[in-house]
Amino acid sequence: MTDAVFRETAAEPRNRSVPLAHLSLELGHLYMEDFEAGPERLRSHFAEVRPWAEAARAAATARTGGTRARISTCFLIDDYFTRFSTPAEVVPMLLAEAERAGLSVDYLARESGCAVTGKVPVAEAVAGRIVESPPPGSYGLRPPAAQTGWLANGERSPVARAPQAMKRAVEWQPPKETAARRHSVFLDVELWSDDADGHRTWSCPFLAAVWQLARLGLLRNEGEAVLVPQPHTATGFPDDWDELPSLLRLNDRADPFAAYRTCSVLPTRFLPVEHAVRVILDQIEVDPGALEQVAERSGRERTPVPDSVADRVSYVYYPGL
Repeated sequence: MTDAVFRETAAEPRNRSVPLAHLSLELGHLYMEDFEAGPERLRSHFAEVRPWAEAARAAATARTGGTRARISTCFLIDDYFTRFSTPAEVVPMLLAEAERAGLSVDYLARESGCAVTGKVPVAEAVAGRIVESPPPGSYGLRPPAAQTGWLANGERSPVARAPQAMKRAVEWQPPKETAARRHSVFLDVELWSDDADGHRTWSCPFLAAVWQLARLGLLRNEGEAVLVPQPHTATGFPDDWDELPSLLRLNDRADPFAAYRTCSVLPTRFLPVEHAVRVILDQIEVDPGALEQVAERSGRERTPVPDSVADRVSYVYYPGL
């Protein structure tokens, strides 16, 4: 199934380009515990977000040389790990609290859309693009991520084994980060888990990595863009999450959803997850056609982007919540 979604370069059809803003500014995530805390939790969150959102806008404008920067805002709701309340209740409350803080949400996304969108197994396809960076001297001894569901940014500690006769036990060795700067910051990320029936649950860091690729305009399915915003034409919102598009455009005049760079303003509790996101992004072979399109267009606009996809992603973390 994965091969049908992301095929070899020579066999891939022409990639459809997507509109690109200069910056995709994420105003937050909403999980069940946030909703259960009531409107006050969202009110506090958006009050913390506003000054940093203004700073991110100013930085994006500075990168464009002072000309108008195309900036869109987005918000992600978890409907994958838990299903709570209904869009009809949650979305109006969220938008009202954002507006109270002087913020506007242009695009609303469901986290389940990062796993499957329509008939496209997005997460599975991205998992098929993982190309692990083997640590020096590893000789391929550890099982691949496709088998274990774990991805590291270096070499794990050797597994202790009982010594053979006349041989000394191997001494413990610490893990090593592949790109360590003097000292290692080693991280081992769980990408998914399978239950007894073989049902796979994607991890929060992995879905967040897919989310970043979507915001960077780098996801394709047989040449077509994945997670394309759908206009909000109804007067309200549905009572079932499955009836809400994976990505909804709330503002008809919004700049494009995808962008050359992303910035997310989040509470500090998300920092470990987003560290894992960078580890994942560093080891994904992104669609070459999509990368080429972004490079060509950013060059035309004289808005250079980093070669590393992970370096196109930035964050602001505020304390609490």
